[in-house]
Amino acid sequence: MHIFKNANFDFLRWRWHALAVSWIIILAGIFTIATKGIPKGVEFAGGTVVIEQFDQAVTVQQVRQALDRNYPAGGQNTVVQTYGDPALRQVMIRVPQVGAESGAALSREAQAVEDALKKANLGTFKRQGAEIVGATVGAELTSKGLWATALSLIGILAYLAFRFQFSFGVGAVVATIHDLLITLAFLAFFRYDMSLNVIAAILTMTGYSTNDTIVIFDRIRENMRSMRRDSLGHIINASVNQTLSRTIITAGTALLTSLALFFFGGEVLHGFAFTMVVGIITGTYSSIFIAAAIVSFWRGSAPTRAAAHAPASVAAAGTPQQPQRKQKPQRKAKAS
Repeated sequence: MHIFKNANFDFLRWRWHALAVSWIIILAGIFTIATKGIPKGVEFAGGTVVIEQFDQAVTVQQVRQALDRNYPAGGQNTVVQTYGDPALRQVMIRVPQVGAESGAALSREAQAVEDALKKANLGTFKRQGAEIVGATVGAELTSKGLWATALSLIGILAYLAFRFQFSFGVGAVVATIHDLLITLAFLAFFRYDMSLNVIAAILTMTGYSTNDTIVIFDRIRENMRSMRRDSLGHIINASVNQTLSRTIITAGTALLTSLALFFFGGEVLHGFAFTMVVGIITGTYSSIFIAAAIVSFWRGSAPTRAAAHAPASVAAAGTPQQPQRKQKPQRKAKAS
């Protein structure tokens, strides 16, 4: 299936514009993270999350005031927000790690939250779910998540350097780091919690982006053999155009699936689906504009094979060669 027939877009022409847009988003994300940080889920920050369903409508402000009056241990770090479908009247309450982190102590925090709500007379409610994690476990999960990301980048660089060339490996790794930074920036912009679901989406997005980049790099390598006298910039543009239909179809299918998860997958999958949507878009964008641009910067724009190395088909101009006369073989004298 071909969406674009005889596509001939000059993608490298826009590489500087693409890099400028990426730097603006990355710098804005770094500023947001430095000033506000990225919210950490209970898996990493430690603490208790309780989801309560009320029999009558209550506001977030009413729940927060009830906790401020009757549950002072939570302090200002208590997070209260609506959860799921508003018609279900569910509220999620997350309190930070307080005191000892043994199982019994953490379980008491969930009970203390419910006792505070009962004292405020907000009506009857029922616990729909609870998640309890200690700070030590959260620190261990953070360390493992960082190691998993770092090792995946090293593996990508080693594979592409062996399978293709070192410049291709550098381009893929830079594009992957670009995708990670852009995704973290959008997570900080929209204040999504950094949870295990989000980490899983980031690693999935990394693999997706790398696969898309490898497809383009493989076509570049094939064209470098058949288009030896063309400049590398022309080869890269031709390769991206040849794989453009495949890239759009693959990205579009994955994007539709992620959007379905975002809108219909429920509150639990919002962070995962949002990360996948951002990752698919930025992964496709980086495969076309960033990875190929890094290779062109690294290798330059000279012809892939010098024309001087090609065999000459004609003699030098102005000096035509004269055909040589064939000498007849001398006959041997007969013996007398």
